[in-house]
Amino acid sequence: MALLQISEPGEAPAPHQRRLAVGIDLGTTNSIVAAVRSGVCDALPDHDGKLLLPSAVRYLPDGNVLVGREALAAQAQDPFNTLVSFKRFMGRSFQEARSGRAPYNFVDAPGMVRIRTVQGDISPVEASAKVLSALHERARETLGDDLVGAVITVPAYFDDAQRQATRDAARLAGLNVLRLLNEPTAAALAYGLDNGAEGIYAVYDLGGGTFDISILKLSRGVFEVVATAGDTALGGDDFDALIVDDWLAGIADAATLDKQDYRKLLVAARQAREALSEAPVAVLDAHLETLGRLSRELSAERFAALAQPLVQRTLVCVQRTLRDAGLDATGLQGVVLVGGATRMPVIRAAVRDAFGLEPRVELDPDLVVAMGAAQQADLLAGNKRAGDDWLLLDVLPLSLGLETMGGLVERIVPRNSAIPVARAQEFTTFKDGQSAMSFHVVQGERELVSDCRSLAHFELRGIPPMVAGAARIRVTFQVDADGLLSVTAREMSQGVEASVVVKPSYGLSDDEVARMLADSVALADADAQARMLREALVEARRLYESVQAALQEDADLLSAEERAAVDAAMAAVGALDDSRDVEVVRKLTQALSDATDEFAARRMDRSIRAALKGRTLNDIA
Repeated sequence: MALLQISEPGEAPAPHQRRLAVGIDLGTTNSIVAAVRSGVCDALPDHDGKLLLPSAVRYLPDGNVLVGREALAAQAQDPFNTLVSFKRFMGRSFQEARSGRAPYNFVDAPGMVRIRTVQGDISPVEASAKVLSALHERARETLGDDLVGAVITVPAYFDDAQRQATRDAARLAGLNVLRLLNEPTAAALAYGLDNGAEGIYAVYDLGGGTFDISILKLSRGVFEVVATAGDTALGGDDFDALIVDDWLAGIADAATLDKQDYRKLLVAARQAREALSEAPVAVLDAHLETLGRLSRELSAERFAALAQPLVQRTLVCVQRTLRDAGLDATGLQGVVLVGGATRMPVIRAAVRDAFGLEPRVELDPDLVVAMGAAQQADLLAGNKRAGDDWLLLDVLPLSLGLETMGGLVERIVPRNSAIPVARAQEFTTFKDGQSAMSFHVVQGERELVSDCRSLAHFELRGIPPMVAGAARIRVTFQVDADGLLSVTAREMSQGVEASVVVKPSYGLSDDEVARMLADSVALADADAQARMLREALVEARRLYESVQAALQEDADLLSAEERAAVDAAMAAVGALDDSRDVEVVRKLTQALSDATDEFAARRMDRSIRAALKGRTLNDIA
């Protein structure tokens, strides 16, 4: 007789049959991957035990690509090929990207802006995909199996173009996106589930490149976003730029500064800003090609004064969000800080004053978003556990609508509408006999189409000829849980219909994504070879340094002839830094190991004799 194994809907049939899913915080400065393991949510470390992966990608002339700390270390020396803070350009045009002060060579390509590198013109989507690929690989190695998918977080104020660009990056990285989740919502999820919090909370999220403020209501397992606002062009990078501007204010030749030197100043400014989170004074120091060495002290008081305009920009968003929620600060049970930039004392003081509450920082501001995303991913993967009866209700950050006569916007779905959502509105013709209608879908809060973001154009044809104003055209907007949009137009008398799944003009086309995926497959062998080379070079360097330390202590154990052989093997390994042949690296590493085997044995003998000196057999027993 066969036995049926029964489980509740959405639950894994057995504890050992869990489906692996992760949460990813794709950040402007750092990115993190987290997962629920044995009922506990953890951020996943790399081989060196580091949890944060710098969101940095370096493109090398030989076709190799470095990601993370190795890339970040070269940003000042190789600024045009080392991309950082590229999340700020996701879904953005050339004009929008160039309006900032990022030290890149931007390319005015159709659609999304590109950045010129030694490997060609790179889109922010492609750079983001490299970071996501590194996190994907880390997760598979740590968890020991393939993933069913990932929940990837985005700033709450990301518009449709930026969300679509994030999805495109995940596709290129080979990730199945279970959901895009707003960063403040993910943070509230981590706090609410870990602390059993209830009530109305504000989540103040200031990262490296974006700012969000969300008001959430937590009640009996329901996480409801009441209102959200933000600024996708405000983050820690902007505080660094303020420091640089102040630094250069009194220098007559500052106008001669080139992009490479400007990047060096930004690096020094960021280091000083982070140091001021712990110390009253920090030193700004940079060696520039154009201006020589620049050095000065920056006090916490001076930085706080410089930062006030940006701090006030965040507080304007705070007040608007509270108004949208119909609340004032006294109606909140708490305010949660998210994002590494909230470590700045000036931010914590401003939040404390604005809300009249001591901000909550029990969870690491850098990790909390990924932790919340991981818990949502675990649930969406079907790993529901006892007590997982919680519901997540998010909102649309920006209004959606259509262009009407005179270039005006008719809003169909207002901002802060709970998602998923469907809204419909009827329109009509304006000319006798009109048989077609063109629709322009836009997103934003302004009254004029020219001040909003264009999302898509589509046409409805086959409208029966009627007098002007007689036809009834029903337009339906549907927004899914990721905040992505589809629009349908239907003529009500004959039933003719047209629809569009909005793929913003600043996203990647299907052909571009297909080409990039094909390139990633074609280059898989080269990527694997590059990885093996890096691993071999690391092993060679470790052996070199351990032999070097041993020689400093016990070189007397070698004869002159043996020392010469070891020195020769050391010199060969020491010259490997620029090698591109993994077999040569392995061969020379093994040669050094063979040359020092006897030396290692003699050191072991000496160590044992030293340990036993003066001791009897009875002492050892």
